[in-house]
Amino acid sequence: MFKAFYPFAYVESIFSIDYKKLFNKGYRGIVFDIDNTLVPHGADSTKETDELFRNIQKIGLKTLLLSNNDEERIRRFIKNIDSLYICDADKPKTDGYYKALEMLNMEKERVIYIGDQIFTDIYGANKCGIDNILVKYIGYYDGEKIGIKRNLEKIVLKFYGINKACKNRLGDILKEEEI
Repeated sequence: MFKAFYPFAYVESIFSIDYKKLFNKGYRGIVFDIDNTLVPHGADSTKETDELFRNIQKIGLKTLLLSNNDEERIRRFIKNIDSLYICDADKPKTDGYYKALEMLNMEKERVIYIGDQIFTDIYGANKCGIDNILVKYIGYYDGEKIGIKRNLEKIVLKFYGINKACKNRLGDILKEEEI
C-alpha cells in the first residue's frame, strides 16, 4: 500500500553517504532537493555543502538541483556551487525528474535522487523509476510545530521500517564511521 512512498535507503544526512560507493554501484548523476535536504529551509549554502559538491564532482558524479523553489532562490543557493538546476519543478509531478535525466544526459538507472520529503521527493522519484535516498530533514527544532505531512511521513516510515523487502535496497552506501 505504501510502497510508492518508500525510499531505497533512509539515512541521517547528506554527509552520511559515501558518494564513492554510489559511483562504484554505477551511478553517475545525483539529483538533490535543496531545502531541508542540503540546508535548512531558505538558507544559503554552507562551506561544508560547497565542499561536498566539489568532492562529489571530483569522484566523477554530475549534480543537478531539482527544486520547487523559484530561480532567484536557487541562484542564491548555488553562488559557490557548480551544478545544473531546475526551478519551479512542481514535485512530485514527473516532468522535472524526466527533465533532470535529459539535462544530465543519463538513463534513470545511472541517476539517484536525494531528498527529505516522502510525499514530494521520494514519491516523484519512485513514479519515474529513479532510485532514491531519503535524508532526515533539517530545520525543525525542539518546540517547533511539525506539519501534518511530517506526521504522515512518520506513519509511512514506521511501515517502511518493518518491510524488510523495501529497506536498504541500495546496500552499503554509508561512510564507514556511520555503519
